[in-house]
Amino acid sequence: MGILKGALGLSLIAFLSCSSSQKDGLKIASESNVEVIIAQPLAFNSSVINLSGQVEGSQKATLSTRIMGLITKVYVKLGDPVHEGQLLVSISNQDLQAKKGQIEASISTAQAGLSNARKDLDRFNLLAKQNSATPKELENITLQYKTALSQLDAAIQMRKEIDANLKYARLTAPFSGNVIQKLADVGSLASPGTPILTIEQIGTYQVNASVPENQINQIHLGDLAAVHIESANKILKGTITQINSSSEYSGGSYIIKVSLPQDSQKDIRSGMYANISIDKKTTNLGDNSTHSVLVPVSSIIHKDELEGLYTLGNNNTALLRWVRLGKTFGDQVEVLSGLEKSESFIVHANGKLYDGAPIRVK
Repeated sequence: MGILKGALGLSLIAFLSCSSSQKDGLKIASESNVEVIIAQPLAFNSSVINLSGQVEGSQKATLSTRIMGLITKVYVKLGDPVHEGQLLVSISNQDLQAKKGQIEASISTAQAGLSNARKDLDRFNLLAKQNSATPKELENITLQYKTALSQLDAAIQMRKEIDANLKYARLTAPFSGNVIQKLADVGSLASPGTPILTIEQIGTYQVNASVPENQINQIHLGDLAAVHIESANKILKGTITQINSSSEYSGGSYIIKVSLPQDSQKDIRSGMYANISIDKKTTNLGDNSTHSVLVPVSSIIHKDELEGLYTLGNNNTALLRWVRLGKTFGDQVEVLSGLEKSESFIVHANGKLYDGAPIRVK
């Protein structure tokens, strides 16, 4: 009887020990699984063209002069509002004033010479009628009169040229707006064609954006565009007003302009970045837009020239899936193929993943 009790005791101890070992093994196996967070991709509407652009004034003018001289006064500062016709910059014009004085003297001399030539011509016309002057004498006097007339006209044209140049010694605003660039100060030497100030019209903003070659034929004048200006917390309905027909001077992209409604431009400033969404329009009846999805850039695995991400395999394992990527939108990237919109993928792992690695979903 004592031997039987001893045998039962040993069996019970062995069973409990085995049971404990199994639990410990399961616990260790569970702890060896990589804890992951899964997610489903964001739906991406491939029938929409998404672009990035920048807000700018619809009218901008860079002011310069066509004379050379020292800048004597700049009446505005960077960011100042200006009105049409307002004096902005004065440039020294003593040389032009001296030339104008010389031209005025030349005009007075030419006027006096023309007056005398006119009198001589009248006198010889009278003498010719009385047969007291030969035709050759009358011809010479007439030529002198025309020469004097030409000299006066030349002097007057020179004065007009001086007056036109003098206007460039006083630069005025061509329209109402703001000073967005100040490139010279008092004492600087102004030279022909060198920019001094840039003025941008206020209240008429538009967005400048670049369109890739493979999408430009799907955009047309008058198309509506949703414009999201994040820094101003605004989403506006814009209209495409300009499409550049050449990409030669814009790095292979086509520049478009999207006008913004004037009654919604409060808090918008030139230079703000904007995201633009435009519905695709195509005349190719065989062009069927394919569905694509967005996933975080951080979830993409790069191996050599391949790109992929981890999905859920059988028996709670990680499965490496190769995908084909498209455009990047902030921290999201477009998946063109390799992942369905309803298919879950691993977005984060608390450990090292590999193809076939055991995982547990958090």
